[in-house]
Amino acid sequence: MTRPDHQSGSDRIHEALAALDPEKRVATVVNVQGDLPTIDPAIIGAALRPFEDVAVDIATLGVEIEREEEKSNPNVVKIVGSPVAPGRLKALYFTRATAPWGDGPLYHHIGLYAYRRAALERFVALRPSPLEIRERLEQLRALEAGMRIDAEIVRSVPLGVDTPDDLERARQLLSS
Repeated sequence: MTRPDHQSGSDRIHEALAALDPEKRVATVVNVQGDLPTIDPAIIGAALRPFEDVAVDIATLGVEIEREEEKSNPNVVKIVGSPVAPGRLKALYFTRATAPWGDGPLYHHIGLYAYRRAALERFVALRPSPLEIRERLEQLRALEAGMRIDAEIVRSVPLGVDTPDDLERARQLLSS
């Protein structure tokens, strides 16, 4: 168990990494959050693909939003980004609002992060940023500090457990 006073999941994984790997042999860390109990293990590996570009500090996953009600749902975090490769976005912003405006796809952020070790160490040394605090999204701290986050676009949408209804739906899915 990690300390209970961490402000983010990234702080928790940094503590665990330091305890499990004090020799710093591990170069890349993947954080699969507990609120994604139905994530397809096959897409976890997809989160590592953005590291093919040495400029990427943090990698994550996204999926095109197809359900109309998710476009305005604040529990569905959206990625605003620009394409950098087929099926990959360079993240410019993350928001709970509906963004970007206008025609075109919207992308749901899947809350899984892969870090280069040096990026994780830099991230946890930063203070929470104004946009992070406002949106309650830790990845904005990295963007505000000039770190690069790329999102690999996948097709599978894991159920995120954000509400009691989501928890009940997850229980039903996992018990069948």
